[in-house]
Amino acid sequence: MKQVVQNYKSGELALLDVPVPGCKPDGVRVRTAFSLISTGTELMKVSEAGMSMLGKARSRPDQVAKVMQSVATNGVPATYRKVMGKLDSYTPLGYSLCGVVEQVGAGIDDVKAGDLVACAGNEHALHAELNWVPKNLYTPVPDGLAQRHAAFGTVGSIAMQGVRQGEPQLGEVALVIGLGLIGQLVVQLLTASGVRVVGVDPDPARCELAERLGAVACGDPESAAVEASVAELTGGHGVDQVYLAAGGSSNQPVELAARLSRDRGRVVDIGKCSLDLPWNAYYEKELDVRFSRSYGPGRYDPEYELQGRDYPIGYVRWTERRNLACFLDLMARGRVDVEPLISHIADFDDAVETYRSLKDGDLKAVAVLFRYPDGSGHAEEVPAPEVAVPQVRRSGAVATPVRKPTGPVRLAFVGAGNYASSMLLPHLAQRDGVQLSAVVTTTALSAANAQRTFGFAAATTDLDAVLGDPSIDAVFVVTRHSSHAALTRKALLAGKAVFVEKPLALTEDELADVLAAVEESGNDRLQVGFNRRFSPLLQEARKRFGARTGPANLRYLVNAGRLDHGSWYLQQGSEGSRFTGEGGHFIDTASWLLDADPVSVYAVAAAGNEDLQIVLRYPDGSTATIAYVTTGAAAFPKETLDLLADGKVLQLDDFVRASVYDGRRRRWVSSRLPKARDKGQSAELAAFVKAVRTGGPMPVPLESLVATTSATLAVRTGLAGGAPVTLARAL
Repeated sequence: MKQVVQNYKSGELALLDVPVPGCKPDGVRVRTAFSLISTGTELMKVSEAGMSMLGKARSRPDQVAKVMQSVATNGVPATYRKVMGKLDSYTPLGYSLCGVVEQVGAGIDDVKAGDLVACAGNEHALHAELNWVPKNLYTPVPDGLAQRHAAFGTVGSIAMQGVRQGEPQLGEVALVIGLGLIGQLVVQLLTASGVRVVGVDPDPARCELAERLGAVACGDPESAAVEASVAELTGGHGVDQVYLAAGGSSNQPVELAARLSRDRGRVVDIGKCSLDLPWNAYYEKELDVRFSRSYGPGRYDPEYELQGRDYPIGYVRWTERRNLACFLDLMARGRVDVEPLISHIADFDDAVETYRSLKDGDLKAVAVLFRYPDGSGHAEEVPAPEVAVPQVRRSGAVATPVRKPTGPVRLAFVGAGNYASSMLLPHLAQRDGVQLSAVVTTTALSAANAQRTFGFAAATTDLDAVLGDPSIDAVFVVTRHSSHAALTRKALLAGKAVFVEKPLALTEDELADVLAAVEESGNDRLQVGFNRRFSPLLQEARKRFGARTGPANLRYLVNAGRLDHGSWYLQQGSEGSRFTGEGGHFIDTASWLLDADPVSVYAVAAAGNEDLQIVLRYPDGSTATIAYVTTGAAAFPKETLDLLADGKVLQLDDFVRASVYDGRRRRWVSSRLPKARDKGQSAELAAFVKAVRTGGPMPVPLESLVATTSATLAVRTGLAGGAPVTLARAL
């Protein structure tokens, strides 16, 4: 079998052929499916191995002390031979994996051959095709948890033990210094525990990732914004806990911890950073400094780890193995999400080159996995994922009929935030035949402000009263993403025409609930705010392009840019991913230009950020590629689009200019718009109001809205599965 090894003297890394480990009693032999590279601990070992002998000595003063003791006891020649012999030998790498039990040793009755297990230990969960793992260092993987996610079990246990040492309580505020792999997991575990988290890291991409995963705010250690966030969240008292998840020789982390802690706060060291504690700062606040010993109780105890002697649960609630099982359970229940942390998956045969790329900085990553061949020599086969596009069903009788207006179309707005106030209400406030009847918000002042600015007849916080008002013809849902589906369902059941801003739903279940309301009430008067298809410039370009006979290729670059720290768009736990929130815009535009709904979605993500490449396939063989990028230059246009088919090209430049090419010449080019870009909001609203007034068809068929929403949701499924997702139409 093959195993990754390193020569600590020369720094050589190799994928070595070694004998298959025997299956001893009180353990199991496991065939590895995925193993995780610790980009902190392991890369530190790899870097140290490449140092000179003097550099090695400086980096490991603890080992130098042992050598000096050996010299005093055994003399220089014997010590030299011993040290050189140890250095000039291969040592293993790795300590966190997931695999399939191949053979069970005597005394094991909790798993059997064929079971999937997560394994821990720097002597037993190695980067190797086969490992023998003792009983207390493996645990079964819950049903439904992906193998690559289960490979995070050990590092998750390290983060969990650190959090346990901090003893977090509901409502507390914590500071996490260092947002590498362990730090990102600590952020999620604290958030799941009801703790508000501020993160610190010099890397902006890691700060943004931590905010997406639940941190309230993150920033550079030198940034005044971090101190301001801590002051705001704690009333100026300082954080309750600090978790040191950083490495390196700088003393900045422990100094920052003292400065931002409250009186008698807790400081937990999880990483391996300098701990030259500033005595006055720690003494004056009487700070409680704690250490977290790896995966939990049992670590470094040979009777526990090698002989399988467990600690009674009544005396030691959370042991090494129980931490491992707990972390897997949290992942299986969706309380911790490791998928955004996966920067790269490499085939095990490319292990040496992967380590070199990490060490040299060519591969920048939070987490890297090795994928192993199975017994037949082929990589693990992942079943092709499938997402059902639900069918729109309309009841024969309309249970809650929608009133056809006899006078002005009376509108109610649920939500009056920035988008509603800047992009929707200005187009409606002065429109003939429209009456702004009511605005509903959760806070009285925001409702009053909207009433004063746009002339609503009434302002209220009582949604039920507005939905129960028979004079209201249509309801606009312009709230945060997490409430869209529930509010849309409620308004449909109340017999209102509904305009809901994107997204219609954040999950398949939410989409099903909306469609259940359509079927129950017979009310299908629904429009989602996909405005780009209504842009006059894009409408004219499509007309000039004309009909097509063959398949088309569409390329859509969305230079989305970075979000400001603290934006609610970063609250993925409650508001969904950024692409889930706005990606429907671009999928709808592509589908409208190609005049069809997609049949499959393939999505891949760039390392360490939300940059996505999404390929949509259509029934006639057409494809649309959407590049959704957050790391581009702010000065570059936000949206550029090319449509190529039948020897023709349509180009759109950020809703400022459009062109159509035919053969060797440019057939048509728009004039350059001198002022604001028209992305279609005004025309979209006009079409919606007309449909409500006349009782005619809604501007976009409900089936198309459902298909676009399903395709948007399928992007997450595709990212998790690493394979194209079939969009199966329900019968």
